[in-house]
Order: sequence, then structure tokens, then C-alpha cells
Amino acid sequence: MPTILSPLQAIILGIVQGLTEFLPVSSTAHLILFPWLLGWRDPGQTFDVSLHVGTLLAVAIYFWSDWVEMFTRRHDQLKLVVVGCIPAAAAGVLLEKKIEYLSLPGEFPYAPLLIAFFLALVGLWLYWVDQHGKKQREMDGMRIQDALLIGLGQAFALLPGVSRSGATIGTGLLLGMTRESAARFSFLLSTPIIAGAVAYKGLKLFKAGVTPEQSTAMLWGILASGISGYIAIAFLMRLVRTRSYTGFVVYRIVLAVGIVAIWILRR
Repeated sequence: MPTILSPLQAIILGIVQGLTEFLPVSSTAHLILFPWLLGWRDPGQTFDVSLHVGTLLAVAIYFWSDWVEMFTRRHDQLKLVVVGCIPAAAAGVLLEKKIEYLSLPGEFPYAPLLIAFFLALVGLWLYWVDQHGKKQREMDGMRIQDALLIGLGQAFALLPGVSRSGATIGTGLLLGMTRESAARFSFLLSTPIIAGAVAYKGLKLFKAGVTPEQSTAMLWGILASGISGYIAIAFLMRLVRTRSYTGFVVYRIVLAVGIVAIWILRR
């Protein structure tokens, strides 16, 4: 039997997804950890699709003018986004089952520890590149090889706890991009990847069918993740103009320590 979420559970997970999808703290980690900590059953792939529909709407609406410009005038930037999506798309198709296994505490008992490890590791790396990156290059100065390297970062972020935005923004900073340009390219790069995941998983969902109870939870999830996702994007784009990523780094490390402590106490 599929897990049926209450409206409150759907809204909570939707807010978690929307905020953490775009902030460099790992949405996958939080969506795994919240049910694990609260004792909820895994909501499953059906609900996961709805959450990604919400975040897809958020990023598409926020950057709508950028996409119109890329399709009408800035074909050079569109090409960079396409190239940047290739590594993650290939990794997702080839490694989907293995990565999914590593993300399920019910099947892989050490999943929380793996998440904690990547939260801390990538957090420290993000701090280093944020402090030492030159922060001089804009998107207009990007090359194909830059897009490919950031795309490799996005592929690495399939591992739970890494954070897609953290990996792509961090790689952009490593390449000398400004905080704002790295964040903007990261969000643009996320749009096709999220859309592809929604289409791929949505096809499976369509074939399996959806119950009325699942539909209700999905609608609440879409609404909550869409609104919170838009807020997260707007917040980060304003923040990076004047502030560093240190606050997110501290959050990641504190969360990692907390996860390890809870895992040990539950043994």
C-alpha cells in the first residue's frame, strides 16, 4: 500500500523541499532526514514528483525572463546550460538505483552517516572556495569547459547530503565567478534537470496511477514547495550580493554533527 500523507505532512515536506532545493544545504538530505527523525514512513516516488513540480514552477517563474532571452537572443548562454546538464543527466540514468539505495535509511542503515559526511565535507569545501575564489568572472565570460565542470559538480550532487546548489555554486566560485553569477547559473542549470526528473518519474507515475488521497497530498506538496522555493531563490539572490556562504556552512556542519549523535543514540 502506498504511504498516504496528511495535508500537514505534505505541507511540511513541501516547505522543506522548496527551501532546501535552492539553498546550499541539500534537499535530498532533509527529505530523507525529516521522515527518519519524525518516524514517518517514506512518502515514496509519487509524492517526490509533486515536490519537484513545485520547485520547477518556482525556478521557471523566477528566471522566466532569462529563459526568454536565452531562447531569443542569448543562444551562447543556452548552449552553456545544455552542456552543463549532460553530466547529471547521464549519471542520473546510469546510477539511479544505486543512488536511491544509498538514500534510504530503511534499506541502507548507514545512510544518515553518509549524509552527515557529505554535509560536512561539502560545507567545508564551500567555505574554502567562497573565501579564496577570485569572484571576478560573470556569466558572459563563461566557456564550454566551465559549464562542463559545473555540470560535473551537479552530477556529484546526486549523492545524498552533497547539495546540487552547493556543488554547482561552489564549482562556479572555484572557477572565479562572482557569487551572484555562480548562483544564477546554478539555478538556470537546475531547471532542465528538475524538468527531466519530473518527466521521467511522472511517466512512471502515470502508468501506475494515482489515488484521490495521493492527489490531495500532491497538490498540497506542489503548492508548499513552489511558494517556499520561490522565496528561497529570491532570498539567496539578494543575500549573495553582500554576504558570504558562511552561515550555510555552519548550518551544514551543525546538522552533520546532530545526525551522527542521533544515529549513535538510536543504535
